[in-house]
Amino acid sequence: MPPEQDRRLGVPLYNFHCPDCDKEFELLISSSDTPVCPSCGSTRAEQMVSRIAPDQKLKAVAKAWRAQATKEGHTSNFAGGDRKR
Repeated sequence: MPPEQDRRLGVPLYNFHCPDCDKEFELLISSSDTPVCPSCGSTRAEQMVSRIAPDQKLKAVAKAWRAQATKEGHTSNFAGGDRKR
């Protein structure tokens, strides 16, 4: 896995609202970094309350993670039924 992709996996996705241009956007950003609005460049973006992902999306994400783990040979932490999904 490329280092930049590995780093992104540990960084959460946040939703922001920019009060300067009234745009909403998502960023993969560390909590110690200052978000910058991609539309106007403002650094006054406000973090929004995130909604919980719908169950269907969680299943798709889990399936993708299982596939990546299997590809990399990291399946020892899965239950037998999980390996077949």
